[in-house]
Amino acid sequence: MKFKETDLSLLLVAFFFLGFGLVQVYSSSYIFAIESYGDGLFFFKKQFFAVVIGLAIIATCYFLNWKQLSRVGLSLWVLAVIGVLLTFVPSLGVKVGGATRWLSLPGGLRFEPSELLKVSYPFVVGYWINWLKKERLLRSKILVVALLCWPFYFLLKQPDFGTVVICGASLFYVHFAFGMRIKTVLAFALTTVPAFYFLVMQVGYRYDRVKSFLDPWSDPSNSGFQAIQSMLSFHSGGLFGRGLGQGQGKLYFLPEAHTDFTFAVLGEEWGFIGVLAILFLFAFFIYRGFRIVVHSKNTYSMSVALGLIITFTLSVVINMGVVMGLLPTKGLTLPFLSYGGSSLVSVCFLVGVLINISSESKNMVKKNSNRFMRVS
Repeated sequence: MKFKETDLSLLLVAFFFLGFGLVQVYSSSYIFAIESYGDGLFFFKKQFFAVVIGLAIIATCYFLNWKQLSRVGLSLWVLAVIGVLLTFVPSLGVKVGGATRWLSLPGGLRFEPSELLKVSYPFVVGYWINWLKKERLLRSKILVVALLCWPFYFLLKQPDFGTVVICGASLFYVHFAFGMRIKTVLAFALTTVPAFYFLVMQVGYRYDRVKSFLDPWSDPSNSGFQAIQSMLSFHSGGLFGRGLGQGQGKLYFLPEAHTDFTFAVLGEEWGFIGVLAILFLFAFFIYRGFRIVVHSKNTYSMSVALGLIITFTLSVVINMGVVMGLLPTKGLTLPFLSYGGSSLVSVCFLVGVLINISSESKNMVKKNSNRFMRVS
C-alpha cells in the first residue's frame, strides 16, 4: 500500500504548519482587516480557502505516478513563464508596492506567477541535468542555459529580485551537486560579482536597503523603519511572548505584519521559546527533505527533490534573515506562515512532489528487495 511508503514525518510537519499558519494569519491580520475591509476575518477566510486548495494539490500529487507528476511540473513551468509575461499586460497585471507581480483573476482574486515558477523550476533544471549526461556539445549546453535563465529578465522587470536569487541559487546548487566543473564554478562566481553590482549597488532602492541593513538607525523613519520595528517586536516578546493576539507591533507599527514580517509578530506573541520551536520544525522539515533527496531512485527525481528543498530552505532563511535584521530587506513570504494564497498553494505543491518522490523511492526499494529474495 502506497500510504505505508509515505514520509509521514514531513507530511505531519506540513499539516501542522498549515494549521498554525491559519492561526498566525488570523492573529497578525485581524486589526488591519477590520480597519481596511470591515471584516476581521477577511484575510483568514482567503487563507483558509488557499489551505483547502493546497490540501487537494498535495493529495493529487500523492496519487499521481512520478511520470505523470513530472509532466505536470514541466507544464506548470511553461504556464508560470506565460503568467510572468502576462503581468506586463496592462489589463491583467496588478501593481502593488511598486511591483507588478500579480495577475488579476475573476472573483477579485489575484495570483503571483513567480511563486509557481519557483516550485516548477526544479523540474526544468532536473531535466537539464539528465540531458547533460548525454550531451557533449558546448553550443547546445549554452543554448539550454539561456533557455533556463531568460525568464529572469522579465522577473527583474517586474521587479522580483528575490525569485531570481532563489531560482539562480537552485540552478547553481543542483548543478554543483551533480558534478559541476571548476571552470563552471569560476564562471558563475565571475558572473555573480558584476551582477550584484549592477542589480543592487546601481539600483537606488536596493542600495538604500543595503545601507539601512548596515545601519538601520541612520534613517529610522524611512529605509530603516521595517528593520527597527521588527527588532523591537522580537525584543517585546521576551522569553515566553506577550500571548496570542497580544502583540503590539502589528498595530500599524510593523509594516507588512501579516505577509513578509509575520515572523516578527510570531516572535512578539510566542517569545523566544516559540521562535525556537518554529525554527526546529523548519529545520526538521528541511532535514526530511534532504533525506528524500538522498534516497531518490534516479538522477531526475533526485535533482528535482534537491531543487525543491533548496528553494524551500532559501525562502525560509532569507525571510527569517530579513526579519531578524541579518539580511537586507526583501519582500519574500515565509512558507506556510505568511498570508498569501499563491505562496501557500505553491508550497503545498512542493510538499506533494516531495511526498510523491519519497513514496516512489521507498516502493522501488521494496520491489527490488522482494525481487532479490525471490531470486535467492
